[in-house]
Formats: sequence, C-alpha cells, structure tokens
Amino acid sequence: MRKRKWLNLWSFVTVCALLICASAAFAGPVPDTGDPSERTCNPYSYTDLGNGIIKDNVTGLMWQKATATGTYTWQQAVDYCNNLSLGGYTDWYLPTILELSTLVYSSILLHSPTINTTYFPDTGQSYYWSSTTLADSTGHAWGVYFYYGSVINDSKTDYNYVRAVRAGQ
Repeated sequence: MRKRKWLNLWSFVTVCALLICASAAFAGPVPDTGDPSERTCNPYSYTDLGNGIIKDNVTGLMWQKATATGTYTWQQAVDYCNNLSLGGYTDWYLPTILELSTLVYSSILLHSPTINTTYFPDTGQSYYWSSTTLADSTGHAWGVYFYYGSVINDSKTDYNYVRAVRAGQ
C-alpha cells in the first residue's frame, strides 16, 4: 500500500504562488504597471522541435516529448535522465519540482492528464518524479500527479514515471 503525503491547503496555495512567480522569473523581468489585468497565470507556449524535444518558450526549458518507457525508482529516474542522449544533447536531468510543475496545464479539466497533450501526447494520468527531495524526509521526493495536476511526494523506492529536461539555450 502506497503512502503519500499530500500538501495541506496552505502549503498548496504557497507552492502555487511560488510557481506563478517562478514562471514569471523564468520569462525574465516584466515591468509591473500595477494593473491586475496585465498579469497572467503561467502562460503556455511550446514549440515541437521535431527531434523528440519540446521547447517551452516561456521558461526556455527543453523537455523530452515522450514519457520514458516504463516506471522507475527515484534513483533510477535520476540515472535515466543523466544518461539520456536525445536530439544531439547529453545534458538532460530529472527536473526540479518547480520545473516539473510548470507543465501543469490549468485549463484542463480534472481527471484528465493535466498537461498539454498536443505537445506531450503520451503523458499518463500518473505520478512523475522530480529531483526535489523532501526537507524532512530524505527517503521521499516531490513529483506531480498529472491526474489532478497536484504536487505530492512519494517514497524514493516506489516506481513512477519520468520526463527529462535540459536548460536549453
């Protein structure tokens, strides 16, 4: 039986606020005129590079288009990403929870893969590993459960899905 810690509501709101701010930070400094109508929540813009890589035009990150075949423990996921050669690049890594969370597509209804399936068509309604370890439990790591688009954690010995990322240009 799997036991997972779910973020409590206050933590979830805090993480969401952090993710929104981080999305803006990835995109670079944007002048704030104070007009709330000018603010957007994690805008999405992707380019399929045609070589198994999707470029996030907002964050600059380059994502593995396909989910890695099979499921992996956390250490296996780290090793898979570090050893991946895709599109002529060998500097792939397991994304941080902040990076992985930018893929959550908030306009998708719950109980569907909460990710843009035009660009990431084989994403399951499943848990995907991040490289971020829990501060108070080093045997657990954070990830995104794309069934709900929620940030949760799991034991590093459990088997979950993987999508690699690289920093891009």
